[in-house]
Amino acid sequence: MRGRIIDTRPGIAGINVTPIIDVALVLVIILLITAPVLSISDLGVNLPQAMTRGMEDENRLSITLSITGELSIDKMIVSRGDLPDELGRILAGRQDEGIIVVVRADEDVPYQMVEDVLKKAREAGADRLAIATTQGGKGIEWTPTL
Repeated sequence: MRGRIIDTRPGIAGINVTPIIDVALVLVIILLITAPVLSISDLGVNLPQAMTRGMEDENRLSITLSITGELSIDKMIVSRGDLPDELGRILAGRQDEGIIVVVRADEDVPYQMVEDVLKKAREAGADRLAIATTQGGKGIEWTPTL
């Protein structure tokens, strides 16, 4: 008869956390990519095209103006008359310096309506304003004359 060999070494009691960390990092990356999209209003807007560089990732507040005249501040729909008060309240609640108010207006909206929104945003206390556009095609060709 052979004698049995008894293994007296302790077993591995730990959990391999590497796969858990990998999954957590992927979820964080997905969250960081989708977060800016979630802060834009659901109003359907067809933005005009322009030859511009992309907007830096700064602290911004979005005002959306649809072709039907509906207004929203980020995801909150507001009326034209309430725009200065609501925007002023939101801007006062944010203590960030240099917040940019981006006006997202449909390309078919008359510019007078866009100008009115810009004036109301300025009245509400917005120091920095921008108009959202999409990246255009070739742009304007210009040849300098000497």
